[in-house]
Amino acid sequence: MKKLLKPALFYVAISGFIALSGCTNSQKKSASNVNAVQKDSLIDYVAQRLPIYEKVKLTTNLNLLTVNDRKVLPLLIQAAEIMDGLFWKQSYPQRDSLLATIKDEKTRDFVNINYGPWDRLNNDKPFVAGVGNRPDGLFFYPAGLTKSAIEKSNLPDKFGAYSVIRKDSTGKLSTIPYHVLYAKELQNASSLLKQAALIADDAGLKKYLNLRADALVSDNFTASDYAWLDMKTNGLDIIIGPIENYEDKLFNARTGYEAYVLVKDKEWSKRLAKYVKMLPDLQRNLPVEAKYKTETPGTDSELNAYDVVYYAGNCNAGSKTIAVNLPNDEKIQQEKGTRRSQLKNAMKAKFDKIMVPIAKELIDADQQKYITFDAFFANIMFHEVAHGLGIKKTITGKGFVREALKEQYSWLEEGKADILGLYMVTGLLKKGELKGDVKDYYTTFMAGILRSVRFGVAEAHGKANMQCFNYFEAKGAFERSPQGVYKVNFDKFATAMNDLSAFIITLQGNGDKVAVEKAQKSAVISKDLQADLDRLTKKNIPVDVVFEQGVDVLGVK
Repeated sequence: MKKLLKPALFYVAISGFIALSGCTNSQKKSASNVNAVQKDSLIDYVAQRLPIYEKVKLTTNLNLLTVNDRKVLPLLIQAAEIMDGLFWKQSYPQRDSLLATIKDEKTRDFVNINYGPWDRLNNDKPFVAGVGNRPDGLFFYPAGLTKSAIEKSNLPDKFGAYSVIRKDSTGKLSTIPYHVLYAKELQNASSLLKQAALIADDAGLKKYLNLRADALVSDNFTASDYAWLDMKTNGLDIIIGPIENYEDKLFNARTGYEAYVLVKDKEWSKRLAKYVKMLPDLQRNLPVEAKYKTETPGTDSELNAYDVVYYAGNCNAGSKTIAVNLPNDEKIQQEKGTRRSQLKNAMKAKFDKIMVPIAKELIDADQQKYITFDAFFANIMFHEVAHGLGIKKTITGKGFVREALKEQYSWLEEGKADILGLYMVTGLLKKGELKGDVKDYYTTFMAGILRSVRFGVAEAHGKANMQCFNYFEAKGAFERSPQGVYKVNFDKFATAMNDLSAFIITLQGNGDKVAVEKAQKSAVISKDLQADLDRLTKKNIPVDVVFEQGVDVLGVK
């Protein structure tokens, strides 16, 4: 891990150097060169990159909520805001000193979007002078501590999800639990959830909020995860805490704080309820050897549709999540299942502002009619459902797949969910359980790949989509014209889908980290594809969205 320059010190040194009234001509020239480099390579870069985000206002119909729910909502948003601050401490602890040195307003905005000075949608490229490259272990581990040194250490909880590793002045390593390191902030968030629980009408929500409040200050989330899955009649929801481990690119172990504040769309949720019950049958028919599909997916899971009214922390950094499958605990998944939450309003915004313009530019004119929101919604929804299919525990005695694959786990799991989601759609269409033409789902999936690869291969979903794109291209699942327009071959698309499903499940079941590392090398963007993606940028088609959100936007106090 490369040790970073402290940005505040770098900028103080530079500004002090320029401000000296007694500078020699050579010094003034040197200072001028520094400014020129900053402007040409950084400020101009940011000015070009900032427009890739389209502003979207997060609102919902609050009239559907009870009087008490409207009182609960601001408390949940306040708790979410605390998670936002905690994620900043994880992603870039020197935020205030960094922002204090930046005079360019666009650069400040870009820092806030990325939760730090690295461009998340361009392979973590630094865009502030002096910060260096993003450490793989970010700030979960001491600067300069190698991956090998951690692996060889006798530290308890060295791969813990809810702790950091620190080194004292003597060089001794220790782990500090999150609930100790962030005690003050977590206590404040816990108190807000307790207040919300007192007001909440729904018994399930009340129980969950109380248990989640306790979990935040103990790092013991199991009871609250079960309570969250037990909620059935709630109108409001909040996903809150240290959840995903995408930020830790060293071991894929440490989790980042985040929160979603959600308003349930009960009518849409009712329409989705039937699909979870079909998981065992879909599991049995997976296109892979029998030994890789002996697990039985939980059927107590739920599919729900929500309007999201607040994003905070990890889920708000760079590309915005539009569907969630939780909890991540494999034991709970096997015993109880998961809840798949579709964030409908955010999803619709991405479809209208990004997917449709991409399809008009890159999808064959005769196939553009197959790009539909229903197919987009279903592909994303079944991506989340598909996290429950396949295999959670290796068949080679290496424990859970997550443990065996470590930092290679996240991108491959996202790739599995993508391809098995499409497999589910295909199977449900054949059974008559899903309406529409398979051409809609396949073409929309193709356009979805072209959307997601713009996130860059440093991001798990982008890497998964890039690997899928290259696999499908090799199988002839689509053709690219000399003009850079893509046309789906529907028969070969189905074959490639089955082959890639078997390939990924086998990699996971074997827990073969070396083979997965080899597979990830195919997740590269070709010159032709990059040229096509560059056309999207020149057409000012956004890559993702940034939200206007909060109590003022919603009109609640």
